[in-house]
Amino acid sequence: MQKIVIEGGGVLNGEVPVSGAKNAVLPILCATLLADEPVEISNVPNLHDVTTTAKVLAGLGASVEIDTPRFGSGRESVVLVDPRTVNSHIAPYELVRTMRASVLVLGPLLARYGDAEVSLPGGCAIGSRPVDQHIRGMQALGAQVSVDHGFIKAGTAGRLRGGRVAFDLVSVGATENVLMAACLAEGESVLENAAMEPEIVDLADCLVAMGAKIEGAGSSRIHVQGVERLHGARHAVLADRIEAGTFLVAAAMTGGRVTACHAHAGSMDAVLAKLVEAGAEVIVEGDRITVDMHGNRPRAVDINTAPHPGFPTDMQAQFMAMNCIAEGAGVIRETIFENRFMHVQELQRLGADIKVDGHTAIVRGVAGLTGAPVMATDLRASASLILAGLVADGETVIDRIYHLDRGYENIEEKLSGLGASIRRIG
Repeated sequence: MQKIVIEGGGVLNGEVPVSGAKNAVLPILCATLLADEPVEISNVPNLHDVTTTAKVLAGLGASVEIDTPRFGSGRESVVLVDPRTVNSHIAPYELVRTMRASVLVLGPLLARYGDAEVSLPGGCAIGSRPVDQHIRGMQALGAQVSVDHGFIKAGTAGRLRGGRVAFDLVSVGATENVLMAACLAEGESVLENAAMEPEIVDLADCLVAMGAKIEGAGSSRIHVQGVERLHGARHAVLADRIEAGTFLVAAAMTGGRVTACHAHAGSMDAVLAKLVEAGAEVIVEGDRITVDMHGNRPRAVDINTAPHPGFPTDMQAQFMAMNCIAEGAGVIRETIFENRFMHVQELQRLGADIKVDGHTAIVRGVAGLTGAPVMATDLRASASLILAGLVADGETVIDRIYHLDRGYENIEEKLSGLGASIRRIG
């Protein structure tokens, strides 16, 4: 099994390219099932989850071509999906179990073909993420939905019909699934209490390029006027705000100066504000975001995760790593997932001072961490352990890094380019 080995103590400096957003590209790839012509997606990150999604689409019969250039070549990765050959409406457990986003084929299959069977999903073990909001949304559009033998089975007589979908809680995945389904429903649909993440705006932009009529994406109320068909299109995936944030936190922790290129500052207000609070100078110039610590140690910050535009849960672990070596103490409250402190025990192995009480963690900064063998427990936990390893004294070996490859493209090469001593073994 592959591992990552880091020799800590270096200061990161330089520029790093930000890849396309994992959390945007997965629903966009699923949305290609709605079209009756090929759809070309560019700025696609080379991630395990993208490969899995491609396998799901191919398993449904779609033709999927992936052009992934060598890192550093300057060319974008492109995926071309031709959905005209789809001949199955069943997404099997073997693929869906490894990645929760696979459930996002439910809405497109149901809207385009009138029926769908999607295995109940898997993914990171960060807590219960039920699909009830997805199911209720489809039912509100006129579908008959049941859960039988581990499958979500949905069908409709004729077209879905527009309706009012009021989500009981803010759910990114459910918003995306229902948004896609509503595009081909008859009449108007209104999504209330919709998630407002930038990745939903990007999905809506792609759908509009395919011929959908959508207003209000990025707000809590989305209006969709159903159309009879969606056509082919070209769409470039927006920059990954979580990857950009991870590199900027790395700069803050090591006292360096790092510029994230091809980034999107408008999607990162909460993260950038916390970096400023930690003592960083943050400079935004177009699609370039620079964090300069001027050699200083960061100050501890308090974090409360919340749906966008609040502080993203996907950056919680990285800021916890920063607080571990910061001046003072920070309180971190996780409000999105009930089991997202699994990285705490591993950070403690490196010498961190963290006390957990339910959904709250109190992190007291220490003068330094010490390298040790640690184990990644989920995607963002992997990132937090890499960040901690960058500042720890000696060697840190991170096991189970397959989590990392689900959401970070060429992270060793990118960090090496900033001066980190990091390599993959095994």
